[in-house]
Amino acid sequence: MTDSHRADSPGEQQPVRGTGDAAIAAAAARAESTRDRNLPQFEDLPIPGDTANLRLGPNLHDACLALLPLIGVWRGEGEIVYPTIDGPFRFGQQVTFAHDGRPFVHYEARSWLLDEDGAVIRPAARETGFWRPQADDTIEVLLTHSSGVVEIFYGRPRTQTSWELGTDIVMRTATAKEVTAAQRLYGLVNDGDLAYVEERAMEGQPLQPHVSAHLRRVVG
Repeated sequence: MTDSHRADSPGEQQPVRGTGDAAIAAAAARAESTRDRNLPQFEDLPIPGDTANLRLGPNLHDACLALLPLIGVWRGEGEIVYPTIDGPFRFGQQVTFAHDGRPFVHYEARSWLLDEDGAVIRPAARETGFWRPQADDTIEVLLTHSSGVVEIFYGRPRTQTSWELGTDIVMRTATAKEVTAAQRLYGLVNDGDLAYVEERAMEGQPLQPHVSAHLRRVVG
């Protein structure tokens, strides 16, 4: 694994289309406050633990290089809108992209509702899953939501620092809300922040904007 596999990748106001060397150089200047942080580790775990820091732990698998800029822990705020809910609602969120050296990335998102002053009201949605890059640049994404919905997305990188996904299959438990489709676009923006937007078709409504968020790196 080369040193370039162990650096953060940056973004600009729009997803970056520049060279990898430029991305690495810009990222290094922003990483001073996050470069030594990582996920909690169990020292007695007999196999490699997950790492969200490309400088620590196992090397990122070559199959996951298209996801390299995402590796880390990101935290920030977003907004929820939809015709079937009162809103919009503000929420906080932490998103983790981590790996253990194998050809997939573990994903987790935890959210909490915020009031108008930014104070935490209560925990909100959670989701977890795996991003599985393939040799043809396709990305298979499996997501399980705490609300009882399971989704399989297919997508691919749009640029070096943006990724687009759309559902192929949506399943739900008997008590979950009806969801029929979703699309997501992730990208690095500004000085390497992570932003995403999601469109969702659910409860009889057509595909339309539902969630957006802007997150800053806190680990990696």
